[in-house]
Amino acid sequence: MGAAFLVVGGSGSNGPRALASEEANRLAITRFRNYEAHGRAVTITVPGAAGGLVVTGSVDYRGKLGYGVVHGTGRDTSSDGLIEWTAASVFVHPMANAPAHAPASPPRSGWYGRPLQSSGSSLDSSLAIALGLGSDRPDNAELLPQNGAAWWGRDQADGHRVDVMTGPSSRDRPGTAGNVRYWIGSDGTMYRVRASVSSEPQPVVIDFDSRKYVPVKPVPGVTAKP
Repeated sequence: MGAAFLVVGGSGSNGPRALASEEANRLAITRFRNYEAHGRAVTITVPGAAGGLVVTGSVDYRGKLGYGVVHGTGRDTSSDGLIEWTAASVFVHPMANAPAHAPASPPRSGWYGRPLQSSGSSLDSSLAIALGLGSDRPDNAELLPQNGAAWWGRDQADGHRVDVMTGPSSRDRPGTAGNVRYWIGSDGTMYRVRASVSSEPQPVVIDFDSRKYVPVKPVPGVTAKP
């Protein structure tokens, strides 16, 4: 689905407010839900002043590996092609006519690797954010409200009724509560994430799609996390 999202709130909404205990519990397990599922199908909409990018693919939250196809949303298609990434590296396979969805079995040649940039690249920042939305253990629900997590309203995402919550401040960056916003279902399933990217005025939007998750296969030069 696309990057558009509904206005949070509406009639009867009184957010933002502190998380209720049940809401904190759902926020605490939402990244663990992705890990439990092994991986999720995603659409990552990356902002850009000269035209953004859309990455359609899958993220393996146990192997810490992402794979998909990139399409430019402006006239510039120079970034179009296949992409695979880890927390440290990005591998690209340029294609003049990139398909709508990445092939289940990646090509065995034609890949170019580079380090994933920790700053200055909205694409790399977006890839890192998407890869970090899974955890092998739930967060501490009691600490989330203490560190600034909040409830903002109700919405619809991919046909599901969801609560919209903001995450807590990063451990190493006080005052960043609210930089990441989560669309979370009644069972803690994550349906959408909107996150600030320091290099862009617009946020990255990550939609977790209803498409079936396709296991990610490492391309040459990539070692998935055991």
